[in-house]
Amino acid sequence: MIYITGDTHGEFDRFENRKLRKLKADDCLIICGDFGFIWNDSKKEQELLHKIGNKKFKTLFVDGTHENYDLLSSYPVTELYGGRVQQINKNIYHLLRGEIYTIESKTFFVFGGGYSDDKEIRQENGTWWQEEQPTENEKIYAKSNLDKYHCSVDYIITHQPSMNDMGMVLRHCTINALSAFFDEISNSVDYKKWYFGSLHKNKKLRKAQCLFTDIVKIN
Repeated sequence: MIYITGDTHGEFDRFENRKLRKLKADDCLIICGDFGFIWNDSKKEQELLHKIGNKKFKTLFVDGTHENYDLLSSYPVTELYGGRVQQINKNIYHLLRGEIYTIESKTFFVFGGGYSDDKEIRQENGTWWQEEQPTENEKIYAKSNLDKYHCSVDYIITHQPSMNDMGMVLRHCTINALSAFFDEISNSVDYKKWYFGSLHKNKKLRKAQCLFTDIVKIN
């Protein structure tokens, strides 16, 4: 089984949800960015990572706009589900930008990162990192991977939505380079469903779903 949810922001309660109690070793929970448990490397944070890592199921997350990218870059890169990942703990993995994974015979294109509207009031390399914004090389790599799959995947997982989907959830939204890139992906890739977090809302769209606290099963 594959479950997916929105931003967890370092809050452990989501992992105690009754929906996850039936998950087994081959199952996984995917988090749409802002995992939040890699932030200050404190003893408490390490204890929580240990508790999550010892769950029967795998926890997979894309990066968002509230991760400590200095800490995140220190974890080793390995392979899982046919793509590159960083292993954080026993059963915790960071899904890397532009990779395509095959999980339970379904293909997932993932692309983390985002744009912080409040970065001007946050401290660079303290509460905000430039690395949250994807580079052109990461976008090129993503497109080349999609070409290998003939621009057809089952699911797309991101933190930030496309500009079009953002407009379906928010009354007012700011155009940025990443959302524009996702618009391009949306128009050129054949997919069944796109899941994203970032907006702190739970809302179903025509071909996408905005997730925050909801935990949904991918059928």
